[in-house]
Amino acid sequence: MPWTPGEVGPQEGRTVVVTGANSGLGFHVATEFARRGADVLLACRDAARGAAALERLRAEVADSGVEASAEVLALDVADLASVRRAAAEVAGRRASVDVLVNNAGVMAPPFGRTADGFELQVGTNHLGHFALTGLLLPLLLAGDGARVVSVASVAHRFGRLDRENYLSERSYSRWHAYGQSKLSNLLFGLELQRRAAAAGLPLVSAIAHPGLSDTNLWKATPLSADTRVGAALGGALGRAVGHPPAQGAWPLLRAATDPDVRGGEYFGPDGFGGWKGFPVLERASAAAYDTADAAWLWARSVEWTGVGFGELAAR
Repeated sequence: MPWTPGEVGPQEGRTVVVTGANSGLGFHVATEFARRGADVLLACRDAARGAAALERLRAEVADSGVEASAEVLALDVADLASVRRAAAEVAGRRASVDVLVNNAGVMAPPFGRTADGFELQVGTNHLGHFALTGLLLPLLLAGDGARVVSVASVAHRFGRLDRENYLSERSYSRWHAYGQSKLSNLLFGLELQRRAAAAGLPLVSAIAHPGLSDTNLWKATPLSADTRVGAALGGALGRAVGHPPAQGAWPLLRAATDPDVRGGEYFGPDGFGGWKGFPVLERASAAAYDTADAAWLWARSVEWTGVGFGELAAR
């Protein structure tokens, strides 16, 4: 039987942090957890959008006859000071964290830098989440078998870890940088699992990707001129090759909740090219399993963010 959110069991007593939870995949992941009784922190960069998302989440969960336990957490993963404040705030609010879903991200923007001077895509998609995970590690280890889910992409398959130009110091290609950032999510998720296992710690690190989600991104294609016909064609294109964000969230939910998930596993849609479908276990590109690259990236990430991982620092 294909896996669907109907497989998700009760989540009462669990604390869940979801980054980028004000819309899209993050919102749907947060909503499904809240619907099943989890205590959910919606980590959002924009306060107004976060408040609107929280109101929408509460309304949707109430329709299921459940009163949501959810609140907004101010977090901009492109700003390490914000990451530190958010981690401290979580520690002040909760005794432990059971699930961390590292979902927030950017895709192929013009060249830009984070608040700390890193290239925007690797800074947001990887380094911010690396730092957040390290800072929340004591809370993740305070519970009974926590889970960290890193959100990658089919784009990791054209990604290459460029040690000489990782931060785009020499040149910038928006799609190269995006593929590298998504490959970094896999390298980090897998290395986190190796280190947790070596330390004998009950932490499960899994990775997932949503395939291609039918979002407003499709409406920006050349087919989508500012006409009724263009909009219809753009929507049809999105539906043909992708799926709705609610279903795009399914691999993330499976990685975060399936009791049979093992550390280091990678989930994505089962359709052609991994673009859409039901979430299944799959194998990432060979580059994702390069332990030398993973060790290099871990060391550089500690250096650049100033965040160590305590018991996982040495392996």
